[in-house]
Amino acid sequence: MQRLSYFCRMLRRLFDIIQQVFVKTEAESIAYRTSISNKRADRKIIWVAVISTVSLVFIEYIGKYPGYANLIAFFKSIGFESASEFLSEYMERKGNVQLHCLAYWISIIVIFYLVIPILIIKLVFREKLSDYGLRFGNLKKDYGIYLIMLLVMLPLVFAMSTTHSFQLRYPFYELKPDESLFPNFWIWESMYFIQFIGVEFFFRGFILHGSRRQLGFYSIFFMVIPYCMIHFGKPMSETFSAILAGIALGVLSLKSRSIIPGILIHYSVAIAMDFAALYHKGYF
Repeated sequence: MQRLSYFCRMLRRLFDIIQQVFVKTEAESIAYRTSISNKRADRKIIWVAVISTVSLVFIEYIGKYPGYANLIAFFKSIGFESASEFLSEYMERKGNVQLHCLAYWISIIVIFYLVIPILIIKLVFREKLSDYGLRFGNLKKDYGIYLIMLLVMLPLVFAMSTTHSFQLRYPFYELKPDESLFPNFWIWESMYFIQFIGVEFFFRGFILHGSRRQLGFYSIFFMVIPYCMIHFGKPMSETFSAILAGIALGVLSLKSRSIIPGILIHYSVAIAMDFAALYHKGYF
């Protein structure tokens, strides 16, 4: 009974948080949009929209396997023979080819989800990265909400992991028969963590905070559209879940002005997904 009461209090607090975030974010947005100095086309949101779209295109066409072939061809076409040779040798190197391909994908993610947005923020917007969620925020104050989100997600993950489509997709690093988790699987999980830093910064940092002064609370939904679309090709249940998760993480990012909680929640769920898939495949 006490646990149910605690859950109800946390749920009530979650609705209060949504209301508080809505009021505060809308007030800031209205103040910005009605200021005299900004009664013109806002170049910042145009930058955010264009850079985000271009980044997603590059991740799709050169990040996913065998997109590296497109990158090799591009390097050759502009005379960067050394770069094309280096990439060709790396991708064709003997050893764990699967891990090489995943490392390449993570590298593309880091470039287009982290490096390029950071350069735009610092060199074009001339703003602080902390304004885009790269700070700790109120982790201690709101840890209960993050814990509730995690506890809600874990049973859903286990339920989804029973499906054939889920088990075909996860984990991204496919263990060979009789292969132990150490070292390659844990190397992959370490790289996977870096990927989530990029994902959270790009969606809950660059896109969300880059558009909140123009769109206010509705910047969450502006961000959720491309976030949902990057899940296309994954199980339908996961794609629908991404809509709700994107909204929830967006609200928390606007509240705390931090992406750190999102990284921790997202990565915890991802690890749970991988181990749930391995469990149903009979690995354990």
